[in-house]
Amino acid sequence: MQDLDENTVTEAALAQMVDTPDPRLKQIMDAAVRHLHAFAREVDLTPAEWLTGIQFLTAVGQACSPIRQEFILLADVLGVSAVVNALHDKKARELGTQSSLLGPFYREGAPELPLGALIAEHPTAPLITVYGQVTDNDGTPIPLASVQVWQTTEHGLYDLQERNGEAMDMRGNFRCDAEGRYHFRTVRPLGYSIPMDGPVGELVHRQHRHGFRPSHIHMLIGAEGHRELVTALYFGDDPHIDSDTVFGVSGSLVVEAKDDPASPVPGLQAVRYDFRLAKAAPGETGRVGADPGALMPRAAE
Repeated sequence: MQDLDENTVTEAALAQMVDTPDPRLKQIMDAAVRHLHAFAREVDLTPAEWLTGIQFLTAVGQACSPIRQEFILLADVLGVSAVVNALHDKKARELGTQSSLLGPFYREGAPELPLGALIAEHPTAPLITVYGQVTDNDGTPIPLASVQVWQTTEHGLYDLQERNGEAMDMRGNFRCDAEGRYHFRTVRPLGYSIPMDGPVGELVHRQHRHGFRPSHIHMLIGAEGHRELVTALYFGDDPHIDSDTVFGVSGSLVVEAKDDPASPVPGLQAVRYDFRLAKAAPGETGRVGADPGALMPRAAE
């Protein structure tokens, strides 16, 4: 029997996991143990601080529900989601349009809408048109590509917040035409604060961060044989465009709504954005996150 100290306990823990049959699980857990132990040593973690951390993670889990995913929110504000996104993009055989975060408010089962439809049920602000074309990296149109969109209202709330998940609004699933073209009508979303009423919000508050995301429209675009694209379009005149609290903005995704004679809907300001989809490897997906409701049953198993 060996007397363990703060250094030798790491090797002892790794030795007990040496027979893990799944090589990827072994690789991940070995690294997690090494880094967690090194973190505790680096900050000279005290028992009281360790307990505070346990209490915080417990509260994060307790805040999760079918309409709220506090752990994804935590990963977002710590930049972990952005890191996983960047690593995922780095492995691509080719890169198309820049990706962004799925975020904690994505929902499956949004209504299937015809091109040009309005996704806002009761708009109280001027409408805009969002339109463009989905192509491959060579510029060849991708017919019938799917385009899922979701956003906040003009008041800065998602339907999961405003309606507690009881109805869907500001969402729609569209199918491009034979030339890969899409368009829909909406209101300009308002930039918003992440939920500050839970443990993640309290952490952000204690760090003296503003907690705001700039105005944006989420897009999830897919087509057979192509890499699924999770991204968002960000309005460049938002005051928080340079300090997104979840690190989702890229310069190539910044847009503006303006008069556009080429818009398919005359009389409305428009945002034009053409998306490029890369070729996919078998089974490849670009989603860093999930529908909150889809995670709850798995968490209970």
